[in-house]
Amino acid sequence: GMSRQIVILQGHPDPQGGHYDHALADAYAQGAQQAGHQVSQIEIAKLDFPLLRSKEEFEHGSPPAAICQAQDIIRRADHLVIVYPLWLGAMPALLKGFLEQVFRPGFVTGAAKTGSLGTRTLRGKSARIVITMGMPAFVYRWFYGAYTLKSLERNILKFCGIGPCKESLIGMVEAKNDARRKKWLAKMRAFGLKGM
Repeated sequence: GMSRQIVILQGHPDPQGGHYDHALADAYAQGAQQAGHQVSQIEIAKLDFPLLRSKEEFEHGSPPAAICQAQDIIRRADHLVIVYPLWLGAMPALLKGFLEQVFRPGFVTGAAKTGSLGTRTLRGKSARIVITMGMPAFVYRWFYGAYTLKSLERNILKFCGIGPCKESLIGMVEAKNDARRKKWLAKMRAFGLKGM
């Protein structure tokens, strides 16, 4: 297949790394590089940015340098892979804060003024969302209605014109089951090889 520009957004908030989420992202990156895809990883925990505190700032403020850089990488990508652990039934606050900073109206539509929809600048990109969790994935889907996943897909990605969106929900990550962990690492490598 064609070589793709892929960006992996690492949404684990621990800047030390070394978590299963990092291993999953690395496995994906290895597969993708092996297949000749161009891969960049954005480690959100290592970026310096404040939380947005007003609608005014969200719509008209200038993003900090780290966010502008991330926007450039995302703009150039054909495919986004977003990896994060489920915390309190949702995405970690740091990742939410990052997405609020990145997906501002001007970035999403290329329209400077609000109210004019402009063109969806991110149309044509595909995405994969990878969520790790302590509970079984079916419990998350059933009890939480896969809330954070649907919200991310609908309110951010689809709204920006990004799709199709595939998902990998990886449950029971605290259970010390090495075979299962290895199986998912192999799956991620396979997704990377296909650039999907």
